[in-house]
Amino acid sequence: VVVMQLWIAEKPSVAKAICAELGIVKKGAGFNECKGGNTVTWCFGHLLEQAGPDAYTPDDVPVTKKGGKIWRMQDLPIFPSVWKLNVKPDKGVKAQLRTIKLLLSQADSIVNCGDPDREGQLLVDEILEFYKCRKPVSRFWVSAQDPASIKKGLKSLKPNSQFQGMKLAALGRSRADWLLGMNLTRALTLTHGAKERKLIAVGRVQPPTLALVAERDRTIKNFKAVPYFVLKTEVSAGRGSFTALWKPSDRQEGLDSEGRLVKPEVAKSLSDKLKPSKTATVRKTETVPKRLAQPRVFSLADIQLEASNKYGFSAQETLDTCQSLYEIHKAASYPRSDCQYLPESQFTDAPKVLAAIAKTCPKLRELVLKADPTIKSQTWNDKKITAHHGIIPTQLPVDWAALNDKEKKIYELIGRRYLAQFFPVHQFNSCSIDLELGGETFIGKGKNVTALGWKFVYQNQTDPDNDKTESDQILPSVKNGDILKVLKTETKNELTKPPAYFTEGTLIAAMEKIHTVVDNPEYKKYLKEGDGIGTPATRAAIISELKRKGYLETKGKKICASSDGIELLKLVPELVRNPILTAVFERKLRDVESGKSTLGSFIESQQKFILQEINKAKAINNGLQ
Repeated sequence: VVVMQLWIAEKPSVAKAICAELGIVKKGAGFNECKGGNTVTWCFGHLLEQAGPDAYTPDDVPVTKKGGKIWRMQDLPIFPSVWKLNVKPDKGVKAQLRTIKLLLSQADSIVNCGDPDREGQLLVDEILEFYKCRKPVSRFWVSAQDPASIKKGLKSLKPNSQFQGMKLAALGRSRADWLLGMNLTRALTLTHGAKERKLIAVGRVQPPTLALVAERDRTIKNFKAVPYFVLKTEVSAGRGSFTALWKPSDRQEGLDSEGRLVKPEVAKSLSDKLKPSKTATVRKTETVPKRLAQPRVFSLADIQLEASNKYGFSAQETLDTCQSLYEIHKAASYPRSDCQYLPESQFTDAPKVLAAIAKTCPKLRELVLKADPTIKSQTWNDKKITAHHGIIPTQLPVDWAALNDKEKKIYELIGRRYLAQFFPVHQFNSCSIDLELGGETFIGKGKNVTALGWKFVYQNQTDPDNDKTESDQILPSVKNGDILKVLKTETKNELTKPPAYFTEGTLIAAMEKIHTVVDNPEYKKYLKEGDGIGTPATRAAIISELKRKGYLETKGKKICASSDGIELLKLVPELVRNPILTAVFERKLRDVESGKSTLGSFIESQQKFILQEINKAKAINNGLQ
């Protein structure tokens, strides 16, 4: 008797990688038969979706012209006792689910090949439950799709039951988001938007994103520039000259809390005191050798920021372009990643990937010839891999002419970052010279590059080195006691600057690092360990949705909260617009995942909060009538 084992992958690319190792015997419609009685099929992400609120409201609720049921305050809250799932309304999805259903009936055992995270666990498990599958299920768990990782995963299947906590946590997130979004959107729309027939859409992730932007806009609007003074001198030594900045003493008067010189009379007194000085004496010199490691490969948030800064691409444009490079051209790896690292098993693939870059991108050909594939940067680190590794080019060369302009730009960014891994560490000396000039201290800072290393890849390009604290001036060789000629000393009037408006790129980065704006240490910890607001896969969509609803608007590269957006924030409960909700949410989901808490108690706590807000809305409604 032939025993059939059915492998269900989260997406076709994973199925293809598994089939490559198992060995295809026969290709079918939506599945492949492989050696050893194995059959591999696949999903396209979630094939099932939550039923809408209309599925849970009484049958006698009147129906609108569009076919949906009328919204009534008396039907709230909508708390399903039995949750319903629907097949997504897409021909391809329906056909694939029919295939999976048939294969499940023929299989003796199943392997869940969802992505190695909560959603990946739920995605396959919910199909098994939808079709009431009671057959033995194993779990295939890999973070990369290279042959070595796939082989390792095939040899180390685990019982699927070990991952039930992850499924329950994903289910908790999905149901809690549904409860909050569906109930509060209806409650607030009926209370505050009914007269103007205006939808007031509420969710867990959109309001805190909008609040981030509104807060930044408000800070800029209310910003009052503070004038301050900068004293600098230019001195010559041998053939060169350099600039040194005044350093106030500990007892210096006229400084603000940030150490800036703000009193005009003190600045004038210092300027008058320094004018007669024609020489400066070297008090101390310091040279510290420094090394700067190769920049890590791109996560989705990183490349969205880079493409926004360099090309003005929206977050969605960058995601869509990365997706087409991955899906259509097979030229780049899976893009929806929060990881900047690569699995060590892929290091041996470097020559093939470099060859593909050289064949694909004319601009990078010369750099590939200079790259050294034996250099192993810190980017190769199995311990840092999350559900997916960083975004890199694949081993498949593509015709450059077949890519559109955006695809070329994004491929070059990805390729250049990968190439940087195979150039040496950048080395330089951080130098400083302390001067005594007219009884005051001036410090010149500089940087002497001793080995260009990976920065060779970024000559005439945007440099991914974010350490702008080092001055790039080259300091001359001097020793203690040297007398240097003062060319000029000046006092410059400066103004403090407001923070910059968000761009889509910097907003994505802020959503990812939302913990930086939260004060509570415990919440900060959960937000830092979690995904921030949204996930790499959803952040661009969150911004696009806020724009579509008219809550965010763009002005060139800038992104601002609209008047409708600001009004929404006034109506939404404080906890919903605060990222702390996501932190508390994540803490409770971890307890569900670990078994410390149940899914039922998590959902009950969400319902309690939602009911409080609905009662407030009903009280306002009753007061209006």
